[in-house]
Amino acid sequence: MFSAGQARRDARRFRRRGLDETARRLVDGISDRGIDDATVLEVGGGVGGIQIELLRSGAAGATCVELSHGYEEEAQGLLAEAGFEGRVDRRVGDFVDEAPGLEAADVVVLHRVVCCYPDEEALVGAAADRTRRLLAMSFPRDRLWIRAAIRCANVVFRLIWGFEMYVRPVATVVAPAEARGLSLVREHQGAFWRFIVLER
Repeated sequence: MFSAGQARRDARRFRRRGLDETARRLVDGISDRGIDDATVLEVGGGVGGIQIELLRSGAAGATCVELSHGYEEEAQGLLAEAGFEGRVDRRVGDFVDEAPGLEAADVVVLHRVVCCYPDEEALVGAAADRTRRLLAMSFPRDRLWIRAAIRCANVVFRLIWGFEMYVRPVATVVAPAEARGLSLVREHQGAFWRFIVLER
């Protein structure tokens, strides 16, 4: 699912239209808290559109930990086009495993990542541990119709890619961050996606 072909499609879409609505709201929610000269850590950053937009908004630099090798070529191309070569350190690996060796960042972002990871406690906890100030996340809303839709989609995902999505109550997602001293400061609910920003 997270292949070089998908990366090419994502990069083409970003070049034509920029971020999608949920990612744009996430970036705006972060930028509104003030990010001049901030460091950014994005988990599962894909082709890097959010990193690029946060750098345009004043962030000093970013680190991306992406599970799939398939995004790297397109991500480096987008960084070069935006003039941000050398400002993003991209790594490939499982963030939960990599986190102990990473520097903390002012801003940590998990955009559509919590729904793809089987252990939200470990993932969000590791992200909160690396957060100096802001933690921003987006994930599916916990609604009956969304649960039903993802349950059906998972039949195909498991069969073809060995992959599964998860829908979790917001309290379950937020709990590991709150236990580490972060508090909810912004929230938005779309038809399918919810985004939240927590601050230390």
